[in-house]
Amino acid sequence: MQQYFVKGEAMSLVTIEDKDTIKHMFQVMRLAKGDQVVLVFDDGVKHLARVVNEAEYRFELLEDLPDQVELPVNVTIACGFPKGDKLEFLAQKTTELGAHQLWAFPAAWSVVKWDSKKLVKKVEKLQKIALGAAEQSKRNRVPRVTLFAHQTDFLAALDSFDRILIAYEESAKEGERSALVEVLSSLSNGEKILFIFGPEGGLSPDEVAQFERKGGRKVGLGPRIMRAETAPLYALSAVSFALEMQQ
Repeated sequence: MQQYFVKGEAMSLVTIEDKDTIKHMFQVMRLAKGDQVVLVFDDGVKHLARVVNEAEYRFELLEDLPDQVELPVNVTIACGFPKGDKLEFLAQKTTELGAHQLWAFPAAWSVVKWDSKKLVKKVEKLQKIALGAAEQSKRNRVPRVTLFAHQTDFLAALDSFDRILIAYEESAKEGERSALVEVLSSLSNGEKILFIFGPEGGLSPDEVAQFERKGGRKVGLGPRIMRAETAPLYALSAVSFALEMQQ
């Protein structure tokens, strides 16, 4: 059954106003009176809904659904600006794997440089990708995408997390394998976790030192060195395995 996210609060009768959602519902999927879909509002609760007037894009809510697929902890993935379309890839895949937020920042060794205007357009594109991935993977919430223009702004935002984990290539090279396991085994539901990853060239020693001063902890992600767009997926998979698959 198709799922859609709708802005606002759930009401007994709902009129869809977003043009892209209307197009997908009534032109692509050809919904008609009596057809049922799942609607998710800002509260994150899924509602079974039925079309009552396709000309006015109106639905009635039939019942709340108990389906809850969010990770028990809020995981934010933060990456140094990568090259090409890797952020687009990450917006889709980290959403499917349960990320709460996707952040990116201008790392010291980032090759790409984006001005503020391009960042705004990039966020809009990435947010749409995250929305589509959230609908496809039947999420209860759509991850929020934030791109920081300056690393100082990124550093200032680190104070809002309970745990900061730095995926550091040198830790993997040195064979460090216990820190991530230790952290994952001690997490409590509702904690806010930040994973920081470097761009293709990795994180500089100075950056790692800055993150550590903010309370960050270096963790290895196994014996193999992963690409910038692969490591975040490993981290999210590890969180899911530790908290969802071993209960």
